[in-house]
Amino acid sequence: MGEQRTFASMAWAHKGKVTRRERFLAEMDAVIPWARLLALIEPHYPKAGQGRQPLGREKMLRIYFLQQWFNLSDPQAEDAIYDSESMRRFARVELGDDVVPDESTILRFRHLLEQHGLTKSIFEAIAGLLEERRLLLRAGTIVDASIIAAPSSTKNASATGDPEMKQTRKGRNWHFGMKLHIGADKRGIVHTVTATNAAAADITQLPALLHGQEREVFGDQAYWKEADRQAYAARGVRYRINRRPNSRAQLSARWKKINCARSRTRARGEHPLRVVKHLWGFVKVRYRGLVKNLARAHTMFALANLYQVRYQLLPSAVSCAW
Repeated sequence: MGEQRTFASMAWAHKGKVTRRERFLAEMDAVIPWARLLALIEPHYPKAGQGRQPLGREKMLRIYFLQQWFNLSDPQAEDAIYDSESMRRFARVELGDDVVPDESTILRFRHLLEQHGLTKSIFEAIAGLLEERRLLLRAGTIVDASIIAAPSSTKNASATGDPEMKQTRKGRNWHFGMKLHIGADKRGIVHTVTATNAAAADITQLPALLHGQEREVFGDQAYWKEADRQAYAARGVRYRINRRPNSRAQLSARWKKINCARSRTRARGEHPLRVVKHLWGFVKVRYRGLVKNLARAHTMFALANLYQVRYQLLPSAVSCAW
């Protein structure tokens, strides 16, 4: 951000109220490990030459994060930088001095992250930071899954729906789209994310969601399998998956109480899904195919992990005055 300020930005700096958006952005700015993440991007980012000069990678990464938090498309992200002073401050853009990236530049940066698998690297880097700070625990894993809707309409240029999306029934309702599967620690910090079409059974992703160091595994009835229970018990892993009734007998009162007790821990795995879906709006896919949407999910769960433990990571005093 340049030193030259517009009259509007100077007036904004002296306003009397700190909004919730400003406070949120200031907190996230303080806890994101910018140096680590920029070091991951640097080898793949275009270098300055004789043609069009690339914009700073930190500015582009900040705008990319704003897209995730406020559920913005590439054109909406460009408009938001012009419209919102708090977003400009977070992105380190000053209208009187800096170039505002257009939607094509924002699109190319997103494609660069997807092409080189950098969103997964960002997710792993943040998980590594939390493990160093002892905020990510390896003793137990909670597994869970959630459906992300996709447009079922075929009224588009190709006259087809997304071939990688499928429909599934949940209760009495049918849903079309994909599933995000997560493995989280017992505090709800996510360490693994996978994606499938919505028709895939949750239990098929269980091995991929475990890191191998668990002493306990928690999940809802969709993950119950007697053969798995025996296999994990033989390895010394406590199988805390909620037991499922079978066609011959309903669950006894004792097992219903055990399931209820296990669910108190299992429910913490739904906390990051709540952040990503209900606070930040990832309830519907934005792109075609599983790969692009999984890339977005890696970024969102990385940021959700930081959001959940931000008060433990924050410095003693955080100012909202950028």
